[in-house]
Amino acid sequence: MGLGSPAFFLATICSSESMATLPEPSCFTEAPPIAAEVARGVTRLLCRQDLFAVCEMPLPNGRRADLMAIDGKGSFTIVEIKVAKADLLGDGKWRDYLEYCDRFFWAVPPHLARILEEERYLPGEAGLIVADRYDAAVIRDAAHRPLAPARRKAELLRFARRSARRLAAQVDPSLGDLI
Repeated sequence: MGLGSPAFFLATICSSESMATLPEPSCFTEAPPIAAEVARGVTRLLCRQDLFAVCEMPLPNGRRADLMAIDGKGSFTIVEIKVAKADLLGDGKWRDYLEYCDRFFWAVPPHLARILEEERYLPGEAGLIVADRYDAAVIRDAAHRPLAPARRKAELLRFARRSARRLAAQVDPSLGDLI
């Protein structure tokens, strides 16, 4: 592997020493600090379930999913994070996420969990995750509503390209303007 070879370059940028110096992704930068803590706990839970999430994923309908995760079979899970009662009660856009995922979860700190039992939050369809900065637990599983094959393919390509663009921005931060 020569110094100028692509293999050398990839080995260099992917080494743990190099990766430690790259900038962290800027997820939840405009949210209250507790939102980032809930996202951290949920991400840990998802990883244990072999789902890997991207934060603040734009959707084709103009909405932005707090977390969108994919499993080994290409199934998508969207997690909507709410940390304030007023934000949860005033959210009318969350149903717009349902057509872009196989499963939908709410993720909240413990003090908001009871509100999500109300019928308007579709407890028969929407799952519930309670989380803090250290971990999370599925309190209620989400119904599985498979995406149509054409939608799945489109979402898979969009997810892969968005993820790759974010990784590219870690290698060259000037690419962050494109994301």
